[in-house]
Amino acid sequence: MPNGNLERWLHSQDYCLSMLQRLNIAIDIASALEYLHCGLTTPIVHCDLKPNNILLDEDMTAHLCDFGIAKIFEQDMHMAQTKTLATIGYMAPEYGTHGIVSTSGDIYSYGIILLEMFTGKKPTDDIFGETMNLKCFVGESLCRKSLMEVLDSDLIRDVEQFSEVVQQFVSSIFCLGLECLKDCPEDRMSISNIVDSLRKAKIEYLAIRGKAEKVV
Repeated sequence: MPNGNLERWLHSQDYCLSMLQRLNIAIDIASALEYLHCGLTTPIVHCDLKPNNILLDEDMTAHLCDFGIAKIFEQDMHMAQTKTLATIGYMAPEYGTHGIVSTSGDIYSYGIILLEMFTGKKPTDDIFGETMNLKCFVGESLCRKSLMEVLDSDLIRDVEQFSEVVQQFVSSIFCLGLECLKDCPEDRMSISNIVDSLRKAKIEYLAIRGKAEKVV
């Protein structure tokens, strides 16, 4: 793809994504997962969702790639077991400990990517030790209402320009990511609800920007 993968855009000093670009990419990824999980006769579980496997075309539209360890589920099949490990940091707990594969595992991986996109931190970042991880990092900041401490520095100008309302918007994105990261697979959001939530968030964000730009 002309614009490489999401990994490069999130973690290279030569590239930068705006708030709206990140939101659009998040919607693209969720829409692709919705198709895999719900739009086919037999659901497909990607099993290795991560920024390296998300490619960006000339319009910065995101596409999923690398289905090397994907699982095709038979009718009425809700989970499977595998000995093939996915990428550390993005695997759901039940995948890493018991090799259990399900659509909920993809939801967990998606939640990690969503937090990574808006914090700029990889789940394997050196700042995380044995007692801290990306999920706790974001969750604790929400409890302390210290959003700016965890937001990707490239997005701070966006937040400062469009006031506290955008901070509330980003907070809702982080909360959505955390809903995908519930320990129990059955408690995680469905992919259809994630897509709906993100599309509503985009409408709200564009409205916020429109009002702010009129004031300026």
